[in-house]
Amino acid sequence: MEVRHVIILDFCTASLIKIRLSDEQVKAVDKYDDFEDFLATLENEYGFSLNSCQWMTCEALQEYNYF
Repeated sequence: MEVRHVIILDFCTASLIKIRLSDEQVKAVDKYDDFEDFLATLENEYGFSLNSCQWMTCEALQEYNYF
């Protein structure tokens, strides 16, 4: 499965952050032994801290909203 999306639940800001990885980012993932090490490189760009988040990855993102 190719990781294309990262979903981050940030507990400090009560935010749901959805990131669609670029082709360059997808290639960069392979340079890391641990995906979380790769995510650490995105913290400043997307404004989250792994210390206060839970995350998941998926190839195709499906969204359901029940507001």
